Amino acid sequence: MMFGRSSRSLTGLALLALSFPVLAADAITGEVSKRDINIPAIIMFLFFVAATLYITWWASKKNQTAADYYAAGGKITGFQNGLAISGDFMSAASFLGISALVFTSGYDGLIYSMGFLVGWPIIMFLIAERLRNLGRYTFADVASFRLGKRPVRTLSAFGSLAVVALYLIAQVVGAGKLIQLLFGLNYEIAVVAVGVLMVCYVLFGGMLATTWVQMIKAALLLFGATFMAVMVLMHVDFSAEALFSEAVAVHDNGASIMSPGGLVKDPISAISLGLALMFGTAGLPHILMRFFTVGDAREARKSVFVATGFIGYFYILTFIIGFGAIILVSTNPEFMNVDGSIIGGTNMVAVHLADAVGGSVFLGFISAVAFATILAVVAGLALAGASAISHDLYAGVIMKDNADEAKEVRISKITVLILGIVAIVLGIAFEQQNVAFMVGLAFSIAASCNFPVLLLSMYWKRLTTRGAVLGGGLGLLTAITLMVLGPTVWVKVLGHAEPVYPYDYPALFSMAVAFIGIWLFSVTDHSRQAKDEALLFDAQFVRSQTGLGAHGAVDH
Repeated sequence: MMFGRSSRSLTGLALLALSFPVLAADAITGEVSKRDINIPAIIMFLFFVAATLYITWWASKKNQTAADYYAAGGKITGFQNGLAISGDFMSAASFLGISALVFTSGYDGLIYSMGFLVGWPIIMFLIAERLRNLGRYTFADVASFRLGKRPVRTLSAFGSLAVVALYLIAQVVGAGKLIQLLFGLNYEIAVVAVGVLMVCYVLFGGMLATTWVQMIKAALLLFGATFMAVMVLMHVDFSAEALFSEAVAVHDNGASIMSPGGLVKDPISAISLGLALMFGTAGLPHILMRFFTVGDAREARKSVFVATGFIGYFYILTFIIGFGAIILVSTNPEFMNVDGSIIGGTNMVAVHLADAVGGSVFLGFISAVAFATILAVVAGLALAGASAISHDLYAGVIMKDNADEAKEVRISKITVLILGIVAIVLGIAFEQQNVAFMVGLAFSIAASCNFPVLLLSMYWKRLTTRGAVLGGGLGLLTAITLMVLGPTVWVKVLGHAEPVYPYDYPALFSMAVAFIGIWLFSVTDHSRQAKDEALLFDAQFVRSQTGLGAHGAVDH
């Protein structure tokens, strides 16, 4: 057995707080006791680290240009990129959190997880092709294609940095808590290990190493989840009816776990949550920059298709795993505290299930994979943050697109090192804090600032620089303000009795502010610059369809 019988509390894995912030990241908070060392997990973890460091060394030999560093030279295939995107998106929170949500709430867990999946068709049909044809390394390239480069790049860069910083802190804190529980390491050592490995992957390997780390992690996670789901189905003779019937029979809530609608308290929250899940996904900078790693728009669309298939399949597996945990974990006293609660918290039911169906060796494998998921996600975040500073702010704003390529990459690497240090320091500082709101705010910013500016820059001819900057800026400020004044921060973090803004999710209102602001400030802009920007839309449209620049040159 990996777990002893003594009580080890893991309170508030943001995933069970019934808010999408928790499901979106590895935001584990609260007190966690160190565990006995799991030798199989340590061996597999060290093997994974050694393999990925070798990949980083191999990738470093191929990084000769900025295109190599930021976008792997555009040589990643659509299938590889799709697998890497799924690896970037399938976090430990998805594996541990959604299965735990199914364990506690039943059918609602599947509905919740599908919210993330709905964002991918939006990316596939509206964004992927034009993003690849118009941009080079970041989505700011696209947003500023025909608009004022300096103001739009500045807004896009700060929007990206806000998302990356919030998301990264939550990931690092979650990494420390998870590894502390699974591997028996001190929290500080766990955070430093994550930070150092993240810096190594990105600093030396760039996008190529990050891509392969994400691909390997995705394959391992899919294999592990598939094995667990198959073992659960074997237990019920591959009968879905038997699976659900046995779960209903032993669950405290009985047949109600098969009824949807218990996670969202009112229609406004439901709509706002749905918008955040769908459009926040389409505005995440570390996801968007992956589309510049493929050779053409066709491969970009293929990337989304493959990623959607893998992610959808994975969420179906977590649904089976959650119901399997109801049957095999909640009825097994080996996984229970003396008070009847789950050892390690409800969040760990997938880990207990791994022990139940595969023993200590498979448990070690799942533990190592959980760590691998964190490394893959933080590496992508670090690269997105570094590119926002080096490519968007330094090369685009300060040097006005006249930066020396070698110096730009050097600044990016310095930024990665600084991000790693900051992530370690803040990860340790926020150890005792509930960081779930940071991920919620990150998704809200992505949906309310990045996505509206990016979408309208591609499709609306009358968009102007003034509209993009003022409207996008208002969306950014509204998302931050409402999140702070809402129940998640104002009450749970700051300790006030009542929230000023009554809903958990700000996306419905902050997105409305952004789109209305962009429209209003654009249609009232009658300047010469606005007219010139409208005329450039036709040239932008041609390039967005063909991938050809003014002189017939193709990116990469």
